[in-house]
Amino acid sequence: MASAAASSGSRRLPNPRLTGLGSGLFCSVAMFLLGCLDQLLFGASPAVYGVLFLLVCVLTALWVRGGDVLSAPVVLPIAFAVGLLPVAEGGGGLLGRLMGLVTGLATQAGWLYGGTLLAAAIVLVRRVRWVRDRQRRG
Repeated sequence: MASAAASSGSRRLPNPRLTGLGSGLFCSVAMFLLGCLDQLLFGASPAVYGVLFLLVCVLTALWVRGGDVLSAPVVLPIAFAVGLLPVAEGGGGLLGRLMGLVTGLATQAGWLYGGTLLAAAIVLVRRVRWVRDRQRRG
C-alpha cells in the first residue's frame, strides 16, 4: 500500500504556489533565459520564442497561488518584453537594441496577446473555483 502511494507521488508534477511577485520574477527570469537559449540554439526564431512564451504563460497561470491569481495576466506582457531583449534584432548600441525590441513587440504581438489571453482564461477559471471553495468553507 505504501509503495503504491510512493510511486504515484513520485510521478506527480511539481505544484509550486507562487505569490504575485514570485510569479512575476519566475516568468521574467524564465523568458529571459529562454530568449537566450532561443538565440543560441535557433538563431532568435520568433516562432520558437512564441511557443516558449505560451508554455511559460500556462505554467505561470497554474502555479500562482489562489489569492494572487489575478496578477498573472499582468506580469506576462512584462516578461515577454524582458525575454525579447536577447531575441530582438538590433544594430549596435542602446538605440539599435531598443528599436529591435520595439519592432519585436510589434511583429510578435499575436504571441503576446495569445499567451496573455490563454493565461487570463486559466486564471479566471481558477479564480471562480477559488471563490466558490471559499464560500463553501465560510
